[in-house]
Amino acid sequence: MRRIAAGLAVAALAAGLITTGTASAQPSAEPSGQSGARPDCGYTVTPDEPPARPVSVPHNPWFTKGKVLVKVKTNQGDLPLVLDRTKAACTAHSFIHLAHRGFYNQTECHRLTAYPTLKVLQCGDPSNTGEGGPGYKYKDELPTDLQPAPNDPTGLRRIYPRGTLAMANAGPDTNGSQFFLVQSDSVLRPNYTVFGQILPEGLKTLDKIAAGGIAGENPLDGRPNIKSELKRVLPLGL
Repeated sequence: MRRIAAGLAVAALAAGLITTGTASAQPSAEPSGQSGARPDCGYTVTPDEPPARPVSVPHNPWFTKGKVLVKVKTNQGDLPLVLDRTKAACTAHSFIHLAHRGFYNQTECHRLTAYPTLKVLQCGDPSNTGEGGPGYKYKDELPTDLQPAPNDPTGLRRIYPRGTLAMANAGPDTNGSQFFLVQSDSVLRPNYTVFGQILPEGLKTLDKIAAGGIAGENPLDGRPNIKSELKRVLPLGL
């Protein structure tokens, strides 16, 4: 996923989560592990998809190990996250870069799904349209340790467990600012970078939002019925 398309249909469920939308991360200040070589994250400006809110493009990260606690205040309660730089250094770095610059503050989570095999909340678009991003894209850091989905005849789909924090995208290497929070075990192709987890307090907030249902004619996919706004996103370090 990245910026998830607002009109995602059931057919997209089989293909996975998609988004639309469009930076430079700077070395984070948290005292975590530093590797000898900086990864090439491929942070690339997207002229055809300007930033939904002014923000710079990150540089490649210095820190590629360790975890970062992110304090997320929403109008529905706290939603703390833990980012894992060891699994996804480029993605964690970009998220921290955007958070430190206020990119996510006062933004609504624009999509909630309630399919039997896909239950997620998608956030990260300041335009609140499902089309906005940071004005840049970067490479995937795809998961390799997800469990196979049972009863999948293709053998390709994996389980994104409850509590997973992952990136939305519009295809390979198109990560931007949009991310999704997995409320219940969901089945997808492993095409979406996993870069952290939702802490137990955050799962309670996520469950509250999901219990409010979906606005509009489609009860399975659309804007949350309960307005869900990220008031402040602040990386703290671990």
